[in-house]
Amino acid sequence: MVAETKGHSSEKKVRVLAVDDVPDGEARRVTIEDQKIAIVRIHDQMYAIGDMCSHAKYSLSEGPVDTTDVTIECWKHGAQFSLCDGKPVSLPATQPVPVFNVEIDKGEVYVLIPESQDS
Repeated sequence: MVAETKGHSSEKKVRVLAVDDVPDGEARRVTIEDQKIAIVRIHDQMYAIGDMCSHAKYSLSEGPVDTTDVTIECWKHGAQFSLCDGKPVSLPATQPVPVFNVEIDKGEVYVLIPESQDS
């Protein structure tokens, strides 16, 4: 079960996993409200990025993480994306993927998901 609380303005704070569930330099896929999100750990920092490559819709969480450049690579065609802003840093991808704010609280990882503005 995913724990949900109100986060910052118009964001829902969703507990996705424990920090220890993600080894350093690796990614894990989670799903929040039908959105596939890759949770990536680089040392003590956690990142949340849309899990589907914008080039060909392959899972980014299955690709390698570059801890020096803070990127994740699509395993199928080699496109790399910045974990900080979701922008592609290499071809063949030309479109960014979404990024999400992350909070760590007592060893638990929370992703902040924007709530729809029509509620």
